[in-house]
Formats: sequence, structure tokens, C-alpha cells
Amino acid sequence: MNANIYALLTPIALGFIVLEIVLCWYYKKNYISFQEAVANFGTALGNQTMNVLVAAGVYVVYSWLWTNFRLIDNIEMNLVSFLLLLLGIDFIFYWVHRWGHHINIMWAAHSPHHSAEEMNFFVALRASVTQRLFSFMFFWPLTLIGFKPVDIYAMTGLHLFISFLHHTEFIPKLWRWIEFIFTTPSHHRVHHGINFAYLDKNFGEFLIIWDRLFGSYAEEDEKVIYGMYSPPNTWNPITINFHYYILLWKDAVAAPRWIDKLKIWFMPLGWRPEGLAPKPPLVEVTEQNQVRFTSTMFTGSKPYLILHIALGIALMMMVIDPKSPWGTAERWMGSFPYLL
Repeated sequence: MNANIYALLTPIALGFIVLEIVLCWYYKKNYISFQEAVANFGTALGNQTMNVLVAAGVYVVYSWLWTNFRLIDNIEMNLVSFLLLLLGIDFIFYWVHRWGHHINIMWAAHSPHHSAEEMNFFVALRASVTQRLFSFMFFWPLTLIGFKPVDIYAMTGLHLFISFLHHTEFIPKLWRWIEFIFTTPSHHRVHHGINFAYLDKNFGEFLIIWDRLFGSYAEEDEKVIYGMYSPPNTWNPITINFHYYILLWKDAVAAPRWIDKLKIWFMPLGWRPEGLAPKPPLVEVTEQNQVRFTSTMFTGSKPYLILHIALGIALMMMVIDPKSPWGTAERWMGSFPYLL
């Protein structure tokens, strides 16, 4: 691949973020808070760097599968194959996304994205360093059909950018036929809701049809309350990344039976090992009782953080951009600040 799809799309995503900031200022909307935006950027720098490492693994494993087991030779990208690959990735991701809300270890990878307590383009960047790794564990059947690994990787990047565009409060419900077929910001706001009526709904990223077919669809009717139950309550990107892993680890250590120490990682959310007290029933978070995480900023910390975000973006681009003058060793060393 001559270009990293993430390196191509990152400037566009940053442009949308700037546009949303300007719109919030112009229309006096409080859709973006500075502290959460910085935390979101911190997680983004890590997961974007991880995408490069995932790409290396994808090319090795997926190339081996494609070379030895593909059913169709020479699938070249044209309009038909492009749409088929997009649909294939969207269908697989629907199920990966759905499992990510129901299986403990997959929720550990996905939950950092849902720990945000607002909805904006910064939140779209908030993904764990393990999320992409888990996703690519499931796209390999496409190589058996005959799609080239380089095309699969590029399409997943485009698919991810489509989902980026869903993370906004500015776009209301759209025309009925669009809302019926495609996933829209309205649908995805529901997906991020912790209202009981919205929990585990609207997993589709490109098409909402999958949710309609498989019984996971919900309409945006009441105001969406964003966040997650048992939140990390921190701005620290490292803690955000590994919060739910730590909760699972503590339960695994406390479990009396060895089988449960392993089993807990693959059980549904809420499952408890034998010998541990059951989790108390959830109390619904509403507009009236929601307590959002806040903290007091140090004097002068805002320009300091903005400067370091800019430096972090520059470093990230040096790692992920194929045109970067850095070699492999420099890219690995550049990744370490995000991965440690």
C-alpha cells in the first residue's frame, strides 16, 4: 500500500473538529468541554499509533490466508467490488460491535469509547489501543473470498471515518428513507445513550438495516444521556484505556475457582464468579441524577495542554505517514510514548 489510509483521513477529521468548534462558538452550544476533549485526544494518539502496528500484523496474517486459501483470484477494486467489500466489512463489524457490548473482554476493549459523557467529533477519536486489534481478529474471512489485505485495511479505515461523522449533536434526524437505510448521527447518539431504552442498540456503522433485521434498533425519542455505568472518572488516557480490564482482573484475582478466573473474561457483562457477591442492579442515570466527572484545572494548564496536543499530533503523523522521513526503528520508538 502506497499510503496509510489513516494518514490521509486524519487531516480531514481534524478539519471537521475545527469546524465543530467554530459552530459551537458561533451558535453558543456547550457540546464540547475542554478537559474531555483533551482526554479524547490523548486516547486518539495512542490508538492511531497502534493502527500502524495492527497493519503490520494484518499484512502478515491476512497475506498468508489470502495467498494460500483465497477462493477468487484477482479481485480488483471497481465500483461493484468496492461496495461488496464495504458491505462485508459493515456486516462483520455489526456483529463485532454487538459482541463488544456483551462479552467482557470485548467490552474492555470497546468501553473507553463509551466512557465519554458528551457527543462530538472529539469523542469519535476516543478509542482504546486494543479496539482495532480486536476488530481485525474478525475480518479475515474476507481474505478467503479473495479480497486483498491492502484493500481490507484501507476499507476499514474508510469505514471508521464514516463512523467518525456520526459523532455530533449538530445534525438532526434526516429524511425518512436515509434514516431507514443508513446509520445517521441520530442513530449513533442512541447507541451512546445510557438511558435504559437505548442500552445496546444501533450497532450499525454504515447501514442501520442490520439493526432493523436483528432486533437491535431504537429510535431517538427522549434526550440521550451519554456515558457508561461504572465509569473511569478520570481524564488520564491510560486509565481510560484499561479501566474495565482492571475491574475484570480484580474479579479474576478474587474468584475462588481457577476456572472462573479464566471464564470471567469471556462471559456476558454482569456475570460474577461463584463465591463473589452479585452486582447490584443498575439505577438508571437520568438528566435529574447524572453527575458528570469534573476536575479543577491548574492555572495556565490550558495553553500547556494545547501545545502538547499539537506536538502529539505532529509526532503521530511522523509515525503513521508513509511519507515520513522516519525509518522503522524511529517509528517504533515514536510509538512507545503512546503505548507505555
